[in-house]
Amino acid sequence: MRLSIFACAALLLTSPVPGFAQSGHADLITGPDGVKWGPAPSLPAGAQLAVLSGDPSKDGPFVLRLKLPSDYKVPAHSHPTAEHVTVLSGNFHAGMGDKLDASKGQAFQPGGFVAMPANMHHFAWTTGETILQVHGTGPFTIVYVDPAEDPRKK
Repeated sequence: MRLSIFACAALLLTSPVPGFAQSGHADLITGPDGVKWGPAPSLPAGAQLAVLSGDPSKDGPFVLRLKLPSDYKVPAHSHPTAEHVTVLSGNFHAGMGDKLDASKGQAFQPGGFVAMPANMHHFAWTTGETILQVHGTGPFTIVYVDPAEDPRKK
């Protein structure tokens, strides 16, 4: 028996997804108003963080969002794992190097995507309130090139 494309889609949409519906994780589906923001302690003051999926501090995949104010700066840093960033709103700028240098950065508008390989030194800033979606594999940590710029040590 052959099923039409519509019948296949209906079957997929009404069938339980393994490990999802049975585990009671329906709260993972949310609109923008359902995102729960909190402080981002490993970033300079003013950033807000929301973990959407997974646990960035543990092994495994994660998805998080960052809400950054206008004129926000993230000093040069790296991560032991790759970082994948999608710009959801605002004006995001990123560059590679050991010190934040706006002349060496590139601007990214909503829909823009940045992939930073593990251990690559990079920096970022905004020119308007910006919301980013970050995904990768944990554990995800931030290591500042200049330890004096690490907000966790202040």
